[in-house]
Amino acid sequence: MNLSLKSAQLEDAHIVIPGSKSESNRLLILSSLFKKLSLENISNSDDTNYLLKALSSKSSTIDIGHAGTAMRFLTSYFSLTTKKEIELRGSQRMHNRPIKILVDSLREIGASIHYIDKEGYPPLLIKPSELISKNLIIDSSTSSQYISSLLLIAPKISGGLKIQLTGRETSKPYIDMTISLLKKLGVEITTTYNQISICELQKIESKKHYIESDWSSASYFYSVVALAKIGYTLKLSKFSFKSLQGDSKVADIYKSFGVKTTYKDDLVILKKLESNTDKFSFDLTSNPDLAQTICVTCLGLGIKCNLTGLHTLKIKETDRLLALKKELSKFNLKVIITDDSISFDNVDFLKRNVVIETYDDHRMAMSFACLATKVKIIIKDPKVVSKSYSSFWSDLERIAIYSK
Repeated sequence: MNLSLKSAQLEDAHIVIPGSKSESNRLLILSSLFKKLSLENISNSDDTNYLLKALSSKSSTIDIGHAGTAMRFLTSYFSLTTKKEIELRGSQRMHNRPIKILVDSLREIGASIHYIDKEGYPPLLIKPSELISKNLIIDSSTSSQYISSLLLIAPKISGGLKIQLTGRETSKPYIDMTISLLKKLGVEITTTYNQISICELQKIESKKHYIESDWSSASYFYSVVALAKIGYTLKLSKFSFKSLQGDSKVADIYKSFGVKTTYKDDLVILKKLESNTDKFSFDLTSNPDLAQTICVTCLGLGIKCNLTGLHTLKIKETDRLLALKKELSKFNLKVIITDDSISFDNVDFLKRNVVIETYDDHRMAMSFACLATKVKIIIKDPKVVSKSYSSFWSDLERIAIYSK
């Protein structure tokens, strides 16, 4: 896909971002456990659609494709609810993404889970079992989704569950989101520095939850505005100033790139202001999904970049650190990566017509697409964006970035 500006500048627009994938996937599990919970503005992402299909399936074999959240959440969900043997599998990449920490924790509270192929990795065979209340100790440094997966089913375990977290806490805002959603249902939860206690709750009163639009998806338009001419304005909806989503941090982060955020009702209004930033450094331990977008913004603005807290990126849809290094290097950047970080010096000029590989990763496609604000860019396998944001390309066209 060739991307370029239709005219000399971007056009003002109002874009309605789809519902949050993170909120949707948590709430779909909860609405399956608590039947009186109804949802509005559910994400239309592939990941959410895989989860919806799995929750309504009568089959003994569930295939969730590339949907990592679905794999983690369903492992706990089926351990709690299934009355028959379930084979839970996904894509080849999914079968190389670790799940041992979660499986070990579930086995400790009574789950019957077996590895079908490789120890510590999907696919999984989940058999009927009865989960018991216990004090769990779990390493929280690998993936916050393991913690959220356990939290979501905890109220349905007789006696509840206590989880003690060890290691460096990763993507903490996502754990906080899960806790907030549970509390909104009426679940009694006590948190201390490294322990979460969840009380049993078998039934709830009828509740309706409107799912906020997705801040991770909004981040690409923050990048577009950062790369635009001074004075450019863009409206996004529907968002809350008091968001549960960790990636709402993008509004603060992008101040460094000259993007002002104004909240008005359910709108965020983005405006490009002057910025004199020549080097950007940030610890993204709590927001690793923003890494690709920030890297491309720095590339487009010609500033130095140093991002840390990225140790989870190696086990995402692809090894995102390696993928970033390969694609950023095409712009004559000297890119240095470690297991936890990425850094590069500023670029002298932006090369045109660079072909970007996406590595089956939606965020690679969408982050690099923002460069079309500056130069013509070519994105391979553009359909990969459907994993989280199927209307992304049509929304880009609304601000005069066109594809052919």
